[in-house]
Amino acid sequence: MKKEVVAMLLAGGQGSRLYALTSHVAKPAVPFGGKYRIIDFPLSNCANSGIDTVGVLTQYRPLELNSYIGSGQPWDLDRSDGGVHILPPYMREGDQGTWYKGTANAIYQNIGFLDLYDPEYVVILSGDHIYKMDYADMVDLHKKTGAACTISVLEVTMEEATRFGIMNVDENDRVYEFEEKPKQPKSNLASMGIYVFTWSKLRQYLVDDEADPTSSNDFGKNIIPKMLDAGEVMMAYRFQGYWKDVGTIDSLWDANMDMLAIKNEKGINPYDPSWPIYSRTPIRPPHVTGEHAKLSHSLVTGGCQIDGVVENSVLFHSVVVEEGADVQYSILMPGTVVKKGAKVAYSIVAEDAVIGEGAVVGAPPSDEPDWGIAVVAGGVKIGDNAVVKPHAMIREDVKGGEQA
Repeated sequence: MKKEVVAMLLAGGQGSRLYALTSHVAKPAVPFGGKYRIIDFPLSNCANSGIDTVGVLTQYRPLELNSYIGSGQPWDLDRSDGGVHILPPYMREGDQGTWYKGTANAIYQNIGFLDLYDPEYVVILSGDHIYKMDYADMVDLHKKTGAACTISVLEVTMEEATRFGIMNVDENDRVYEFEEKPKQPKSNLASMGIYVFTWSKLRQYLVDDEADPTSSNDFGKNIIPKMLDAGEVMMAYRFQGYWKDVGTIDSLWDANMDMLAIKNEKGINPYDPSWPIYSRTPIRPPHVTGEHAKLSHSLVTGGCQIDGVVENSVLFHSVVVEEGADVQYSILMPGTVVKKGAKVAYSIVAEDAVIGEGAVVGAPPSDEPDWGIAVVAGGVKIGDNAVVKPHAMIREDVKGGEQA
């Protein structure tokens, strides 16, 4: 059962900054890019990196995520020796059990799982990032330098650096200081929240951290600083490529729009045969466009019926856009219906929502201080001729003719 590398994927996030989109599903299960879910990207990275044993730590509204992952077959992780394992919090003998209190506590609660495979190295991943990364390269750097911990970093602007955990490194990329959201950053190397640990080292730090009643049980706040203070070898792995944290409405919309920028290489490329992004895709017939349809610069997946105008948008499976409807710069998640004469612009419409005839949802960018991406929650019905203002978050049905 021994494995050299085991990945632990933190997928229990509530995603509160995604508001209506995560009222019924965990953030990693949110649909993305026409045919994927957010969690497809780290799972595909594991498969493409040769990591065949992955623990997925779930917590908030896990049912849909658990069902989606299933046996792990779409990612070639349905192994009898290893494979993908769903790891929810559980009650242990002698205590009352607890939710995962922090990222470090989540791994601590699964020490037994890791001990089962007795890995040399543990890769810690987040379930809410869109990117491609060969974790094998990061593990190789970790081995060559004899590090206790290797942290993936991304160069950002100095202005952006104030929003991240910043790694200060020497000429050999050894980390000598970690600053959490510094007001005056010394470098622009932002932590991506992706770590490689030597398991024998990490295990002891997790045990000690759990015994500290003042700890937040978090990697960034507690484990990393304690390892630095102890003089452990900590290395930065410089990541080159597309990476997006899709934890907010704006970043989720941006990343979906980036999927339309494949030809100018701005976005992530799902067409690269050397690094496929796997997903559990429902079986649907091909999409169809009517004689009056106008479809341009958009991603449209199986089962869609387009009779109106769709431009610069991302449509998931089974979306219907009726004749006379107009969809611009928007994300329509599975099963969305846009009725005749409706207009949807700069919006995210969640699964199985219905936009009534003549309704208006969202609007193009303006100088208004409250302008933003409009969001309609899953299953919501927007009545005929209703108006959903820019930046609105619609969680309940809106009657015809009303403004929201």
